[in-house]
Amino acid sequence: MSYFRAENLSLHFGGLKAVDSVNFAMEKGEILSIIGPNGAGKSSIFNLISRLYDPTSGRLFFEDQEITHEPPYSIAKLGIARTFQNIELFENASVLNNLLVGRHRHCTSSLWQEILYMPSVRRDEKIHRHKVEQVIEFLDLEPYRDRVISGLPYGVRKVVELARALCTEPKLILLDEPSSGLNVEETTDMSFWIRDMKSELGITVLMVEHDMSLVSRVSDRVIALNYGKVLAMGQPAEVQSHPDVVAAYLGA
Repeated sequence: MSYFRAENLSLHFGGLKAVDSVNFAMEKGEILSIIGPNGAGKSSIFNLISRLYDPTSGRLFFEDQEITHEPPYSIAKLGIARTFQNIELFENASVLNNLLVGRHRHCTSSLWQEILYMPSVRRDEKIHRHKVEQVIEFLDLEPYRDRVISGLPYGVRKVVELARALCTEPKLILLDEPSSGLNVEETTDMSFWIRDMKSELGITVLMVEHDMSLVSRVSDRVIALNYGKVLAMGQPAEVQSHPDVVAAYLGA
């Protein structure tokens, strides 16, 4: 069975079909990118997977478990993390504290244990801090560890949001336009990190992206959407040269 799959997935807002009977599957360790013009339904698929929206019809499966009706807070516990197109960080907290928030799903202590600061809580804090430091090293965030988010440049904030998602120790990560707003050098760094997430961390990656050079560099397969429907699926070069995909971007 596939590691992750969507079966006849649809999302309708009245007469608008944001996602229209979409089918796709992913294998463990794969990098799959979803491309398409604005309004194609790419982020809507992410919102369905992370359970921010309920599908109009269709089903979602992760590790052979149906997650179609799982509550949103259960998705992270299952090992699915995501970043957002618009950065969502705690502006007045440090990078370190933002990343520690990502460790929340691994917290097992009760409220009274936290209040009394029991030895088990102290042990867990050491583990969480160690995991966060590993992510900081992985993404070269050492110079910014103790900096407040509000004082950081946009490109660094994008990396911090990725870091927070990695701190959850995901099995599957959803990257919503990771290169949006980045310069050429920052986009190149992002491409290296995405490949390393697969090769070094063993994470399966589902990515929405407009930058075709990034898509070509990192993707094993690509899905092209338009008006909520799948236009093409296959290797990056094959999909990008597909006549229907070219027409969707440039006009018939």
